[in-house]
Amino acid sequence: MRALQFSKYGPASVLEVAEVPEPHPGPGQIRVAVRASGVNPADTYFRAGRFRDWIPLRLPHVPGVDAAGVVDEIGDGVTTVQAGDEVFGIIDFAQNGGANAEYAVLAAWAPKPAALTWEQAGGAAGNIETATRVLDLLAVKDGTSLLIEGAAGGVGTTAIQLAVARGATVIGTASARNHEFVASLGGVPTTYGPGLADRVDTLVPSGVDVVLDCAGSGSLPDLVGLVAGPDRVVSIADINAAAYGVHLSRGSGPGADSPAPEGIAVAGELAEQGRFTVPIAAVFALEEAAAAHELSESRHARGKIVLKP
Repeated sequence: MRALQFSKYGPASVLEVAEVPEPHPGPGQIRVAVRASGVNPADTYFRAGRFRDWIPLRLPHVPGVDAAGVVDEIGDGVTTVQAGDEVFGIIDFAQNGGANAEYAVLAAWAPKPAALTWEQAGGAAGNIETATRVLDLLAVKDGTSLLIEGAAGGVGTTAIQLAVARGATVIGTASARNHEFVASLGGVPTTYGPGLADRVDTLVPSGVDVVLDCAGSGSLPDLVGLVAGPDRVVSIADINAAAYGVHLSRGSGPGADSPAPEGIAVAGELAEQGRFTVPIAAVFALEEAAAAHELSESRHARGKIVLKP
């Protein structure tokens, strides 16, 4: 099959499309003929070698953790789907990739909502799992006030919607050009950077309960100052989080948190109710993956970046 891969760590130019052996599902897994798959910031970190000492990869490596497609092989013990079903989901995180290809093996999935296009569904599940995991860690529920730093990105846009569905009030930091976008998803937008505490105090005089850092922009000292203590902040992007007493939530590697794949089905149901969508920043062909990674690394993508096989 055709798959995106890299044979050495480096810039986006190390990515290439190659013919590789087809994968097959193990027990409890399914294989899909991929219609679309996502590009996540972590994919660019792995490719660049930022995690090489922490999570070494077996090269060549096929990136990608989420995909949507049509089921064509079913592993032992799977009884909830059959060949021909349309699903979206995530790979086994222990693999750290494998979805940016013509076929992908999924370890967790849910029916593809008719309300989402293939591109939206293909880029959804990884962010859904991450957002669900961190919202659970922060115990976000009805009545919680949550600030999301970097609310216009893939995980941020997902977390806004899932938190609002739980009954939370969400303040989302974003550039001024993205304020209307954040508001359209149910968040209360504000600008990031100096003076954030004063702006938050104006928006939420009683203060925010918890903070999710999706940006990794070095703002953790300021974010910790918004809440009762660093245990009320979770980052998914700042590798220096521990220096501030903040938990860095990871889906794979040593010290990874327990995954939250149950969020995929929850988001699918919300999508069918018109309460969840997946903003798409851009769609690229596999052969254009270098441009997709560069867009992700620019931190200017508004929503999800998707690849089509």
